Amino acid sequence: MADEDPLQHEPFAYTEMRGGLVRISYHGKVVTTLSGRNASRFLSRAVNQQGRELQLLMAKATGNFKRGNERKATEKRQK
Repeated sequence: MADEDPLQHEPFAYTEMRGGLVRISYHGKVVTTLSGRNASRFLSRAVNQQGRELQLLMAKATGNFKRGNERKATEKRQK
């Protein structure tokens, strides 16, 4: 189960808002809002994406989000 793809269940979603804003949510909670050039760039890339590729694009757009090393850092401290 540790090898399960965290994007498999499509936890990310995005909504295009008025004024050119894009809100990206993770499990229904807004985690970032893109505006201006970042929003335009995201939308131009997202239009042709679906499934895992779109999920990965949204994960990257959130920036420093869920790198995957959180558990490893905790285990190191316990040693």
